Amino acid sequence: MDRRIATIDVGTNTTLLLVARATPAIEVLDERAEITRLGRGIGTGGELAADGIARTLAVLRDYADIARRQQADIAAIGTEALRRARNAPDFLLPAADILGTPIQVIEGGREAALTFRAVLSSFADASRGQLVVVDIGGGSTEIVVATDGRVASETSIGIGSVRLTERLVHHDPASADDIAATRRAIDEALAEVRFPAGPLTLVGVAGTVTSLAAMAQNMSTYDPARVHGYELSREELRRQIDRLAAAGQHEREQMPGLDPKRADVILAGALILDGVAERAGATYVRVSDRGIRWGLLYELLDVGG
Repeated sequence: MDRRIATIDVGTNTTLLLVARATPAIEVLDERAEITRLGRGIGTGGELAADGIARTLAVLRDYADIARRQQADIAAIGTEALRRARNAPDFLLPAADILGTPIQVIEGGREAALTFRAVLSSFADASRGQLVVVDIGGGSTEIVVATDGRVASETSIGIGSVRLTERLVHHDPASADDIAATRRAIDEALAEVRFPAGPLTLVGVAGTVTSLAAMAQNMSTYDPARVHGYELSREELRRQIDRLAAAGQHEREQMPGLDPKRADVILAGALILDGVAERAGATYVRVSDRGIRWGLLYELLDVGG
């Protein structure tokens, strides 16, 4: 078998590409992540903005070219912004022309399932004991609770780094009231999630979590090998939150390990992660660099299900 697949994840904040070859071992041929902000402002007007659509389509053209050079079949999914936007067809129709295949807009439960599949296939011990997986996106957060590799619950909640920032963070640096309001919103949203009692492993997925791991290690250049599997302690997480809360936008943009394009929304994302860790009773977060695009790849290859 020599199969080449390109999986694309079109999120509220970031558009990601994975190109891999299965022989049957999986060889990564290319990976890309671009912050395109497709869902910026959707919380106020309910529609995708023209500039976000244009940015994301431009990135998809690049991704399609990469996939075709690698002779890879393309599979693409869209998440919260495309679930919510009244004008989603304004993006989805030209995107399908660019990619040669439609983008499948998935529900929160399927998003959670793909994230879980990626984690289960990425860590050998993930199928033992109690596991909580949190995927913090721009528009929503997915949480999976599992025991011995079997899913007990999948929950998609309507909070994300972009969504909370636009709604509740009104000052730069964030004021104490901004932070308190954000924490309250997180607590209210997490009230519907039933976390297991006793020892568990908490795995965090997506750009907020990987950025915090890179920041904790003071990375001048992002290194996925150092990020994937990194154990971010609660103490270090709180230290990064304090740094972010005290800094203005320009200062955050200069922080090693943090993409400047993520600097305006990272604090809200970090507060979501801290809220989940608090509720789960976790002393650290294991960081995964492999999210939905990996779960989709594993699904297409029938790996780790």
